[in-house]
Amino acid sequence: MAKQLQITLKRSLIGRNEAQRRTVAALGLRKLHQTVSQPDNAAIRGMVNQVIHLVEVKEIEA
Repeated sequence: MAKQLQITLKRSLIGRNEAQRRTVAALGLRKLHQTVSQPDNAAIRGMVNQVIHLVEVKEIEA
């Protein structure tokens, strides 16, 4: 089974710089408390690490 990351936006983007806003948008998040599933790979992990203070991440089996 492939692993997936369940990513939830927990903090607001108000006052954040443009790079962080674009990273959150690239992850597929638009609204506060919205949750998306992304594949667990190096690219997604790198994006999550850039905005780890804004999101909550769980590993799931898909």
